[in-house]
Amino acid sequence: MAHPSRAIRPHGLEDARKLATEAARVALDNNGQDVMVLNVSEQSAEFDFFVIATGTSRRQLHAISEQTDDALEKGLGDHRQGIEGYQESSWIVLDYGSVVVHLFDEETREYYDLESLWADATPIPLSDLGLTQR
Repeated sequence: MAHPSRAIRPHGLEDARKLATEAARVALDNNGQDVMVLNVSEQSAEFDFFVIATGTSRRQLHAISEQTDDALEKGLGDHRQGIEGYQESSWIVLDYGSVVVHLFDEETREYYDLESLWADATPIPLSDLGLTQR
């Protein structure tokens, strides 16, 4: 049985999954590396999914960030609640309520290692979302 969303601004898990899928697709379309989606709904009362991706340059991280906003706002009718790290561009965090997108440069991603920090989360294979890493 599916568990209801416990997120502060719940979309429901299926709607949140659609947002996470679209954010992952944008990262992949922009040549993001090591893109992953984590279901954190069992570990967090605030968020349902994390999307994590690595970029190779400030320009690439900005492009992923801006195109994610565009896709989620225009395509899915969602609005970003907050953004952090855009100027520094080593870790950009896009907060969509039930979905949080983490865009890292390689060194910062390795240092913070969110995958280990949230090791109890359930990784969602990209293939289960209809996506493939290039």
